[in-house]
Amino acid sequence: MSTTYTIDTATSRANPTPAPMKRMTVPAIRRRKGGDPLVMLTAYTVRMAQLLDPHCDMLLVGDSLGQVIYGLPSTVPVTLEMMVAHGAAVVRGSYHAMVVIDMPFGSYEASPEQAFASASRLLKETGAAAVKLEGGRAMADTVRFLSERGVPVMGHVGLTPQAVNVLGGYGARGRSDEEAAKILDDAKAVAEAGAFSVVLEGVVEPIAIEATQSLACPTIGIGASAQCDGQVLVAEDMLGLFERTPRFVKKFDNLAGRISAAVETYARDVRARTFPGEEQVYAPKN
Repeated sequence: MSTTYTIDTATSRANPTPAPMKRMTVPAIRRRKGGDPLVMLTAYTVRMAQLLDPHCDMLLVGDSLGQVIYGLPSTVPVTLEMMVAHGAAVVRGSYHAMVVIDMPFGSYEASPEQAFASASRLLKETGAAAVKLEGGRAMADTVRFLSERGVPVMGHVGLTPQAVNVLGGYGARGRSDEEAAKILDDAKAVAEAGAFSVVLEGVVEPIAIEATQSLACPTIGIGASAQCDGQVLVAEDMLGLFERTPRFVKKFDNLAGRISAAVETYARDVRARTFPGEEQVYAPKN
C-alpha cells in the first residue's frame, strides 16, 4: 500500500515531516535541458524558503540579499559570513528545491584555490548543493577547478552585478556586436569548463536564445528570454514588495500595498483600544 505525504510549509528542517522529500539534484537539473522549464527564485530566510520550496526546482541564496535584506547600495559589500548565515537558514526551511548559494565579491576571484576554500565553506556550513559565481572566460579555469573537486557550479554571464563599478550601471548587455559576441563566448567558456547551468542576466533576447540553443547545459534567464531553459527572479521583486524594480520584473502581487494596509488597520485598532480584544487576552481561571 502506498502512502502519499504532503509538504507541511509550517515546519522546517529542525522539525521535519514524517517522510523527508527528495531534493532536486545537479544531474536532475542537467536533464531538464530543453525540457520542462526550471523554476528558480531567491530566498534568504527560513520562512520564505518554506513558502517557495513546494513550487521551485531551485532556490538561490543570492548576494542580492545585500540590497533586499541589508539595504546596501550594491552586492559588492556582501560577505562570506552573510552568505553562510542566510544559506543555512534557507536549507533548514526547504525540502524539495536544490539550494544554490552565490559566492560574494572578493571570495573567489584571486585564484582557483581561494574559490575552493570559499566554496567548500559555503557547502559544508550550509548544506547547500551548489555555488554560483559571476564571470565568463576569465573564470573558466576556476569553474573547472571547482567542478573537478566536487563543487557544482552555476555560471552567471551578461549583466554581472558584482562588476557594477566596471560596467557603470545595470543596463542591458549585448546590444553591440562586440558585446554580444563576448557574452556568447563567456557562456560557452563556463559551460565547457563544467558549469551545470548558466544564468543569463540582462541580455538582449536574440543573444539569450542563441546561447540557450548552443549550450549543452540549461540556461536560466533573468531579463533575457522565455526561451531560456528556466527563469529566476528576486522573490521580493516579483511579489511586489518594492515600488521600484528592474524592467524585466513582472509583479505577480502587490504585497507592499497589502502589508501597508494591514499595518494601517492594526495602528488604527491600537489607537482606538479595540486591539487586543476579548479573543486576544487571557481571562483568569474560575
